[in-house]
Amino acid sequence: MTETPTAQTPAQGKARAQFTVPAQHPMVTVLGSGDSLLRVIETAFPAADIHVRGNEVSATGEVREVALIQRLFDEMMLVLRTGQPMTEDAVERSIAMLRASENGTSDGQETPAEVLTQNILSSRGRTIRPKTLNQKRYVDAIDKHTIVFGIGPAGTGKTYLAMAKAVQALQSKQVNRIILTRPAVEAGERLGFLPGTLYEKIDPYLRPLYDALHDMLDPDSIPKLMAAGTIEVAPLAYMRGRSQPLFTNVLTPDGWRPIGDLQVGDLVIGSNGEPTPVLGVYPQGERDIYRVTAQDGSWTLCCGEHLWTVRTASDRRRNKPWRVLETQEMIGDLRAAHARRYELPMLTAPVCLPERGVPMDPYALGLLLGDGCLTGSTTPSFATEDPELAQALEGALPGVAVRHRSGPDYVLNRIKSPGDVVTLENPVTRVLRELDLLRTRSHSKFVPDDYLYNSAEVRLAVLQGLLDSDGGSVTQRDRTCRIQYTTTSILLRDDVISLVQSLGGVAYTRRRAAEGRKPGLAKGREVLYRYDAHVVDIRLPEDVEPFRLARKREKYLAAGGGGRPMRFIDSIEPAGREETVCIQVAAEDSLYVTSDYLLTHNTLNDAFIILDEAQNTSPEQMKMFLTRLGFDSKIVITGDVTQVDLPGGTKSGLRQVQDILEGVDDVHFSRLSSQDVVRHKLVGRIVDAYEKYDSDNGTENGTHKGGRNKRK
Repeated sequence: MTETPTAQTPAQGKARAQFTVPAQHPMVTVLGSGDSLLRVIETAFPAADIHVRGNEVSATGEVREVALIQRLFDEMMLVLRTGQPMTEDAVERSIAMLRASENGTSDGQETPAEVLTQNILSSRGRTIRPKTLNQKRYVDAIDKHTIVFGIGPAGTGKTYLAMAKAVQALQSKQVNRIILTRPAVEAGERLGFLPGTLYEKIDPYLRPLYDALHDMLDPDSIPKLMAAGTIEVAPLAYMRGRSQPLFTNVLTPDGWRPIGDLQVGDLVIGSNGEPTPVLGVYPQGERDIYRVTAQDGSWTLCCGEHLWTVRTASDRRRNKPWRVLETQEMIGDLRAAHARRYELPMLTAPVCLPERGVPMDPYALGLLLGDGCLTGSTTPSFATEDPELAQALEGALPGVAVRHRSGPDYVLNRIKSPGDVVTLENPVTRVLRELDLLRTRSHSKFVPDDYLYNSAEVRLAVLQGLLDSDGGSVTQRDRTCRIQYTTTSILLRDDVISLVQSLGGVAYTRRRAAEGRKPGLAKGREVLYRYDAHVVDIRLPEDVEPFRLARKREKYLAAGGGGRPMRFIDSIEPAGREETVCIQVAAEDSLYVTSDYLLTHNTLNDAFIILDEAQNTSPEQMKMFLTRLGFDSKIVITGDVTQVDLPGGTKSGLRQVQDILEGVDDVHFSRLSSQDVVRHKLVGRIVDAYEKYDSDNGTENGTHKGGRNKRK
C-alpha cells in the first residue's frame, strides 16, 4: 500500500491521507463483502470522511484519527499478505489495539498484525491463533514460563488456547503426554449424586475438554492416544491418584518405613542413593491395587494410575530417553517376541545410609556368618581351605588368635593378657551374644540390622565376607561375570539379596531341595542334607568389588568383572483394594526407593498439564496440584474468579494462589478481560454489566458478599 503526502484540508486542524491498494489484493479482501469491513471502520471513526475510488482509499479528518486509519490499513495489508483473510471481528480488535497503544493503556510492543498472524496450530483445515493482544501475551507466556495462570471471564479462550499449545507441544515432541483435568465441583452439583456409572458421570462434565481436542486432532486418533496414556482427561481428584497402599515400604535413611507414615519434610532415598525430602503427601482413599513383579522376584504394590519410569529394548538401541507409563498402560503388553518389554531403572550408586557403630568388623562378621560355628556350645571356630581368610579374620578381630587345629578347622581363642586371674568371656562370643547371633546355626543365621542398614562401606564389607566364604564366580563365554552364593538360611538368603540390591545389583534366587539329593561326604562317610539350599545368583555393577580373597577376585576380574545389572517387569496382577497415599519427592528424576529397592515415582514429568475451572479448587487442592509438577513439564491453570461454585465457606484456591505466587520466578499470571471475549459480542457486554453492577452495589458475582452464598 502506498500513501500520498498528507495535505492540509480547507478546515484548520484537519488532515488528509490517501492509500493505494496493490493490484494483487482485490478490493473485496480489504473492504469486505458488501463493504462490511469499510462500514466497521466508518463506525469506529465517525468524525473521519473515508472515500474509496478504484484501488485508492482516502481519509480526511482530525490528525490523530487519520493517523490511526493509516496505521489500521497498513496493519490490514500486513495480515492480508500472509494469506489470512480479514474479518469484521479482526478489524474491530485491530482498532481497539491501536487505540490502546495510542492512549498509553498498552505498551505498544505488539502490533495488530503480529497478534492476528501468530499461528499456534493448524488442524483439519483451520488455524488456531490468538485474536487479542492479551491472548497473544498469554500464549507467549506459556512458551516462556513453566507455570502460567490464565485468569479471566468466560469466553476469553483461556482453555482453548492452552489446549492448542498442549497439542503443539505434543506434536513437536516437547512433551510425552497431555493431562487435562478439572476439579469435580460445578454449579453446586457433586458427581456422586448424578445418575449413571462413574464414567457416565464424568464424561459430560469433561465434555468441553473432549470437544476442544476434537477441534485440534483427528477424532480417530484421540481414542488411541487416550488408551496409550498419551492424553489423559480426568477430574482433579482422579488425576492425582498415583498411589501405593499405606503399608508399602519406602526406604529412608533410618531404614524401611510405611509410606502411610511419611510426612512432608521426611527424607527418603532417591535413585542416586542419596536422601531426598518429601514435598507432598496426599491421601487417595481406597483404590484397586496391583502387584508389580520384576523378573528377579522383587515386587511392590501400587494403584493402576501409579507411574513407572521404563524403557524398551528399542528405546535403548535408539538412545531414546526413558518414558513414563502408568501401571495400567503396561498390563497385557509386557512381552515383545517372548522377551520382557519394560526395563526398570536401577540405583545409579549404592544407597547412602548413615554410618552406625558396630561391635565387630563387618568383613569378619561376613566370614563368620559364612563359615563360622556360632552355636556357643564350644569356643567359636571357623572352617576354610584358604589360610588367607584365616589370616584376614585374625587381623580383623582384636584380642583374638585364630589357631589352626587340623585340616580346614580353626579355633578363635581369646588372647590372654598378663595377670589374668579370672576366666573372661571370649570376645567373639560376647559380640555374638550382643548381636543375637549366638546359638544360631547354618539354617538360622542372619545379618543384624546394624550392618544391614549401615554405610555402603560396611554393607559391602559384610557381603565380601559372605562371598569370600560361601560364594564364587560363574563365568560364561561372551558375558560379564555373575556370582553365586548358597546358604541354608532363608533369613541370610534374604539379607544377602538386600545387601546386593542396596549396592545397585540384582539377585535371583532358587531353591535346591534337600529331599532326594545325593548325600555328601565328610571324611569318607555319607552326610545327609537336612535343609533345603537357597542358591542366589548375583550381578553387581562393575565398580563394586565383591571379593577380597585373591583367587576369587582374580577369577572374577579375568572373566570381565561386573556388568550392568538389569531389571524387567515380569507381571502385573490384581491384588485387591487398599487405602492408599501418594507422595512427591524433590529428586530431579522424581524417583524414590520402594519395596525390594524398586525405583518408582508419581510425579508428572515430560507432561503438559492443564487445570481448567481452577476457581473451584480448594487451597489444599491447588497446592497439591502445583507440587505435582515434574521435570520438563509445563502447567497451565485457567479459571474465572467471578464464577466460584465451591460450597459456602470454602476459599477458592485460585484466588489465594495469586497472593502467594505473584512475583515468583518462572510463574506468570495472564489476566484477560471482557475485551478479550471471543464468543458472541453480547458475552463481553454481559461481563461488563456484571462488573459494573458489583462495583455499584458492593456485591460479588451479583450476590451480596455477606449473603448465604458468599464467595471467598
